[in-house]
Amino acid sequence: MIKETFSPEETFALGEAMGRTARPGEVYVLIGDLGVGKTVFTQGIARGLDITEPIASPTFTIVQVYEEGRMPFYHFDVYRIGDLEEMEEIGYEDYFYGEGLSLVEWGDLIRELLPERRTEITIEKDLDKGFDYRKITVKEVS
Repeated sequence: MIKETFSPEETFALGEAMGRTARPGEVYVLIGDLGVGKTVFTQGIARGLDITEPIASPTFTIVQVYEEGRMPFYHFDVYRIGDLEEMEEIGYEDYFYGEGLSLVEWGDLIRELLPERRTEITIEKDLDKGFDYRKITVKEVS
């Protein structure tokens, strides 16, 4: 599935729609350069999970857990991962195979740890189509 959005609000709304249909145990892998809107998209997913608290990328803590929604939400940012052992230390498998939705920003950096079955979401800019334009590709991997 390929969707185009033309504002942060549309990117948020697409994330929200995906959050509404998310099921426990799913893993979403978010791929895209700095500044493409990964956090806005993630905030939309959280809203779709009925989470109202502020969502920010856990860049220095690697994972942030939100319990208030209709299921737990495990938000990873692995941009600063030095090596895969750091993921082992935080017990990533408990999250990936747990009772909530896992979302991994920069997930392509830890591809070998990702479950075979996952949803990869790639967000890309195209400045020729406007500053706020985003091409969002959602692909089921199994």
